[in-house]
Amino acid sequence: MRGHRTTATRVGWTVLAVVMLAATTASAAASGDPNTGTAEGLDISDFSVSKAQEVLHQLYAYLAQYGLKILGAIVIFVVGRWVARLLSNLAASAMTKAKMELMLVQFIKDLSYTAMLVFVIVAALANMGVQTTSFIAVLGAAGLAVGLALQGGLANFAAGVLMLIFKPIHVGDFVEVGGAKGTVKEISIFTTVLSSPDNVRIIVPNGQVMGNTISNYTVNGTRRVDMVVGVSYGDDLQKAKKIIEGVLAKDERILSDPAPVVAVSELADSSVNFVVRPWVKSSDYWGTYFDFTATIKTALEENGLTIPFPQRDVYVKEGTLAGAAK
Repeated sequence: MRGHRTTATRVGWTVLAVVMLAATTASAAASGDPNTGTAEGLDISDFSVSKAQEVLHQLYAYLAQYGLKILGAIVIFVVGRWVARLLSNLAASAMTKAKMELMLVQFIKDLSYTAMLVFVIVAALANMGVQTTSFIAVLGAAGLAVGLALQGGLANFAAGVLMLIFKPIHVGDFVEVGGAKGTVKEISIFTTVLSSPDNVRIIVPNGQVMGNTISNYTVNGTRRVDMVVGVSYGDDLQKAKKIIEGVLAKDERILSDPAPVVAVSELADSSVNFVVRPWVKSSDYWGTYFDFTATIKTALEENGLTIPFPQRDVYVKEGTLAGAAK
């Protein structure tokens, strides 16, 4: 019963197609279309149901052969895209829980999704019978050409990824990188932006940052202030040392641990030099340095000590000037 119904359906569709074709031809002939030939209409005397069934059979065969492949390719693409999005989201969640930089998380998420989507598209095309070997070869050659053309940019990109992963510097740190000093304002995938002490914006490629020595003056939290104080050879060294230590003790910014160092370091040409090395918070470095320089001069003078400066004594022998005049 089911087979008869299927045959009847096929015949019905065939008859409907023939009727529509005949009606179209007759309409064109009535309107005087020269491309329709004579107005006698379409000759369908040669047409038979068996031929129509043969055409439908071939049509069904093509649909059975290629339709399933197209349907399979669509299924692979839809499911593959869903899986790619799911996996990229899971990777992003894992990196977020690991407290990685948000910019790096988003970049890796997008990159992994794009790579998996390309793989899904290639798999869908292969399911349809498309030869993907040449397609993959073209993609590889294009990738190689782009990589060679942008090798400097790719080096900066790789360095930026490493910086975001290992975090040798942070935004707000005062650093020296790539031959430049400044406060870090921004760390991107390709460059690092610094602001110098005189408010100059400095952009350093990440390749130079990771390829050279990085000096981070902020990360440890404390810094040692290195200063030199000179007194005259005729001054009491023990008294000078106590005065210096007293000035340091009055400054609340000076840390007690580690204790500051005050010691004689050099017998210079015109002075005896003390090295003064107190420890302060990184944010107090320059303020302490400038204040101590001014305060120690006043303290030494108030206690009768002198800060010598280079000078020369000139001795003139009697009669030398008179002989030179003659």
